[in-house]
Amino acid sequence: MSAPLHYIKRPSTLKENVPLLIMCHGYGSDENDLFSFAAELPEELYIISVRAPYQMQPYGNAWYAINFDATQGKWSDDEQAKSSRDLLSKFIDYACTTYPIDTDNVTLLGFSQGTILSYSVALTYPKKVKNIVALSGYINEAILPGELDKNSCKHLDFYCSHGSVDQVIPVDWARRCKPFLDSLDINNTYSEFPVGHGVAPQNFYEFKDWLEKRI
Repeated sequence: MSAPLHYIKRPSTLKENVPLLIMCHGYGSDENDLFSFAAELPEELYIISVRAPYQMQPYGNAWYAINFDATQGKWSDDEQAKSSRDLLSKFIDYACTTYPIDTDNVTLLGFSQGTILSYSVALTYPKKVKNIVALSGYINEAILPGELDKNSCKHLDFYCSHGSVDQVIPVDWARRCKPFLDSLDINNTYSEFPVGHGVAPQNFYEFKDWLEKRI
């Protein structure tokens, strides 16, 4: 099985039943961006950072196009987003068969557009994921299934955070995530930090601590 997405990796110190962390970068970035976290994260994690499939000009990559026009303002290409969601789902299968992964211990870590995708993968293919670290993103219901099955989602656990002065994705959009997940009886925690569209050091240490307790 060939890899559906380009990626870089940091192997685990374990040889079997390895917890997997897949990183999904934001719009206009690449696989090296979040990978800078890898050195600070637990050694037992098998860390894979993937590159989004749509190449941008002159550089960078996107999970889906974001368009700007006079009538609709800023809008997302939800069909491309669904296609990327399904590619990411296939990538989880690829990683779990290629490396000695514990398939019951898969974590997605996303930033911005990568978070929007991570929410969608987890809620569309809940059996493939356990934990989700959702940084500076929101839930786009247009790329979720019409009906969400509470039973198949009840094992999921989300760490969600956002900058309170985020100028790219309004904090109000992120604040809707907790009530949405609560309505599905899904474990989740939500934090805000006094920053813009980025990850503050205290935000990093908080999600690292959260993750260490779950792997």
